[in-house]
Amino acid sequence: MAIIDVVKYQGNDKEFVWKFPSEDLRLGTQLVVKTSQTAFFVKGGEILDQYDPGTTTLKSGNIPLLNKLINIPFGGDSPFQAEVWFVNLISKLDNKWGTPTPIQLEDPKYNIVVPVRAFGQFGMSIENPRKFLETLVGNMPNFSTEKVVEYFKGKIISTITSAIGKKMVLEGVSVLQIHVLLEDLSEFCKEKIKEEFSNYGVKIENFYFVSINIPESDPSVIKLKEAKDLAAKIKIAGKDVYQMDRSYDVLDKAAQNEGTMGSVMGAGMGLGLGFGMGNQMGNMTNSMNLGENQQNQNSSPPPPPPSFTPYFVLINNQQNGPHSLDSIKLLISQGQLSKESLVWKEGMADWSKIMEQNDLKILFGASPPPPPPPINK
Repeated sequence: MAIIDVVKYQGNDKEFVWKFPSEDLRLGTQLVVKTSQTAFFVKGGEILDQYDPGTTTLKSGNIPLLNKLINIPFGGDSPFQAEVWFVNLISKLDNKWGTPTPIQLEDPKYNIVVPVRAFGQFGMSIENPRKFLETLVGNMPNFSTEKVVEYFKGKIISTITSAIGKKMVLEGVSVLQIHVLLEDLSEFCKEKIKEEFSNYGVKIENFYFVSINIPESDPSVIKLKEAKDLAAKIKIAGKDVYQMDRSYDVLDKAAQNEGTMGSVMGAGMGLGLGFGMGNQMGNMTNSMNLGENQQNQNSSPPPPPPSFTPYFVLINNQQNGPHSLDSIKLLISQGQLSKESLVWKEGMADWSKIMEQNDLKILFGASPPPPPPPINK
């Protein structure tokens, strides 16, 4: 069996740990440890002597722990067996990470659950080679950066999920705006995972979010964007103007609907508007006749008739209207409106009870007095 004269690292740059392929050594063999490396003698699974960068000629005096274990009896080139492990201390900065499946997160602004995926990279190095060799490597002949990433993938993904969720909830940030917090999220995750890595002798150099993505074609994302657009419209136009605009949209759609329900709605609304228009026309005619009679008696012009702003009403929690005074009176007589019903018209800040409106509460009228007693003949 050939005796080894030089022991040095022959692995690739992606390896954190590499085991020298032969255990047959001799005193006088040169151990070459390159910069950013550490070498260990291992015997029977026990880590013994440690060597820092430099070239060392192995003698019984400079392998004290191994020498005690195997008790080398001869000087010179006495043979012995031991494993030599090299640990690469160089920083690996291009380790990619990504969520294997979308994370389901509820948007705090619009209360819609959307699928989120995140991607990034991080850098790491071995800060405690002995701990790393003892806790992670075991008896594997090599240990690559990919294996480290695979080992810690669960911790990384759970930390990322928690970080994004906390940022969204605590700061009220929509998932549509979460990209502005990539730097904060990166620092938050680095602090959370570095302790876990340190338990195995690994140091986190940096941690970055590269992107946070949501699928544009997903139904929940489409719904989320629609909710955002709606909120923007209300903010720009104002709540009252938006409600009025929506009411006219409902009327327009009802008028264009050729189905049975559309015909019924159109007829009902048309009846209400018809009553209102008829009442207004009748008032105009009466006013004209009254004006002519008064003009014959008095040269002073009559006062203008009182104006009436149409009301919208809630029937079965559905907005209905606008309605004229006569139309509202008809709805009351049909039992569709009560004293507890809510109404709204242009100029009002919010919906209010019908009995709080002076021009409407009189439509319910006062209770008539009891009939007179019968006359005795």
